[in-house]
Formats: sequence, structure tokens, C-alpha cells
Amino acid sequence: MSVHLFPSRTIAWYMAKLFLIRTVAVLFAIVLVLQALDLLGESGKILKAGNNGQAEILTYISLRTPQIIARFLPFSVLLATIITMVTLNQHSEIISMKAAGLSAHQVLLPLIIASLGISLVSFAFNDRIVSRATSKLSRWQKSDYTQWPKDRSTFQDAWVRDGNNLIHAGTVTGYAKDAKLADVTIYVRDEAGLLKSYLRAKNGVQKDGGWLLTEVSTFDVNGDRVNNIPDVVIGEGIKPAQFTLIGVDPEAMSFRALGTAIVNLEAAGRPTQALVAARWHKISGPLSAVLMPLLAAVAAFGIARSGKLFVRSVIGMMLGFLYFVADNFGLAMGNMGAYPPLLAAWGPFFLFLFIGEFVLFKTEE
Repeated sequence: MSVHLFPSRTIAWYMAKLFLIRTVAVLFAIVLVLQALDLLGESGKILKAGNNGQAEILTYISLRTPQIIARFLPFSVLLATIITMVTLNQHSEIISMKAAGLSAHQVLLPLIIASLGISLVSFAFNDRIVSRATSKLSRWQKSDYTQWPKDRSTFQDAWVRDGNNLIHAGTVTGYAKDAKLADVTIYVRDEAGLLKSYLRAKNGVQKDGGWLLTEVSTFDVNGDRVNNIPDVVIGEGIKPAQFTLIGVDPEAMSFRALGTAIVNLEAAGRPTQALVAARWHKISGPLSAVLMPLLAAVAAFGIARSGKLFVRSVIGMMLGFLYFVADNFGLAMGNMGAYPPLLAAWGPFFLFLFIGEFVLFKTEE
């Protein structure tokens, strides 16, 4: 058996090229079909809003396509691996490689290295393109496909608790000391949580460690009347981050921006376990492409004429899809707080890495 990782550069490039071409072809086919199906369901909503037309349809496609690519790239790597391995097996090329002294790991190594490159490209693509597209599309959809806010520092429907009272801001603009509130409602409650009165204000800005509300009116539940009152300062000790980081969407933020949001939320006393798991998954998710050649390797070996090649391919596909099920389950458990963030993000990856190695050693090595 050869002791070199790549006994033949020609074979390594040949396999990597076959694998990459098939990955791109499968991904293109998946994106084309899914984008067409998705557009059939959303085009009516887009055209119904305002004066939207073909330009808005193309804008939606440009924002939705990166999301589909990011989600189904690992599936494409899995299917491309199976197709590549089945093709090589049917042409007896795998048998020739093993007869030349290559181990199963050496046969798979060019595909694993190529998958690592795909993972790096996927991480950069998700971080720089997908996060921005998701942010824009999410804000556009919230406005029912009318013009989305151009300012990324605009937030809607922020809720903050101040003792027994609840504070709702219809719109929050700006960050830190520049944060401003609009359409503010304060629900004043007693110790039992029953509503006593509520206060409404048109605007709110920071002042003296609290929030200065202007154009204020109150409504007393018992008195059943509305009163206009002078400007008032409320919510002393409430930080701007408690308003601006209420609805953090990890899918719409880059790896670095999400880390900053987590730090700010922790400073504001907010739970961050689910966000920490989502941030780690920004690494483990793209890296799952490295697992696909290992999980699909069962389709590479065995004699094609034995009649079990199809069964081996199905087993490889099942292992790959089981990984995605376990990955989604881990994230769901992390969001519920049942799993620690590291276990939720990395547990399925290392579990199926062990399963893939075990199957490969058991059957081929």
C-alpha cells in the first residue's frame, strides 16, 4: 500500500475536477428548480403590492437565490459525491486505484480537499452575500413587498420590560446614544400584573440616564379618560441595546456582527445561548461539506457487477440526509436551551464524522 497522500497528482486532479464539475451542475439544477417553484408562490404577492413589476421580480430573485444556494450547497456536495463515486465504480476506476495500492482514504482525499475549499468559499459567501441578502429580503417582506427601509439601523416593534411595566416602541432608529424612539406606549401594571393605565408618546430620546418622551397622553383604566401631560422621563437604566437588539436575526448578520450583537445583549442582561449556537453554526454549517465525501464513500467501493451499487448509493444518501436531520435537531435543541451552544452547533458534525470513519474502516480498511 502506498504511504503517500497523493501517489499520483494526475489522479488527484482528475477526481477533484470531476467532483467540482458535478457539484456545480447539481447545485445549478437544484437552484433553478427551487427558485422557479418559490417564485410561483411569491410572484403574486410581489406584483400585488403597489406598482411592483418585472424589476421587483428580478430584485426578489437576486435576494432569494443566495439563500437557496447557501441552504442546498451541502446537499449538492452529497449528491455530487455519490454521482462521482458511482461513475468511477462503474468504470472500474476505483478497483484500478485500489489495485495500484491506494487505500480508501487515499481515494477519498482529493474529494475531501476539494470539499474543504468549497467550505471556505461557502463561509465567505454566507458571511458577505447571504447575510446581506437575508437582511434586505426580510425587511422587504415585513413591508409586504413595498419599499424596504434603506437604513439598516431601523427596527420595528421593540418591547422592553421596566419592572412591572411594559414599554413598546413602534419604531427605533439609530444605535447607542443616537437611538431614538417613535410611537411609544407604556403599559403601567400593578404587582399582580393587571393593567392600571397606559401612556402614549410620539417621540422619545435619551436624557439623564432615561428616555425623555414628548407629546405625551395618558389613559387611566379606572378613570376612563385621556389626559395630556408635559414631557416626562421614563425608563432610567434602560440601555439602547435593549431596544435595538430585540429582534436579532442571526441569518441576517455576518459572523463578526453577530458576535458584537451577542456582547451587547449580554451587557443588557439578555439570554444569548441560541445566538451563540447560531454563530458557531456559521462555521460548522459550511464545514459540513467536508463530511459528505466520507458519508457517501459507501457508494465508492464494492464491485459494481455485484448488483449492490444502487443499495450502496441509497445508504450513502441516507447517511447524508440523516446528518442534516441531526444538525437541524441540534440547533432546535440549542434554541430551546436543552443543549449547550457548542454541543448544538458541533455535536452532529463530530458524531457523523465518527460514523463515517467507522463505516469506512469497517467496510474498506
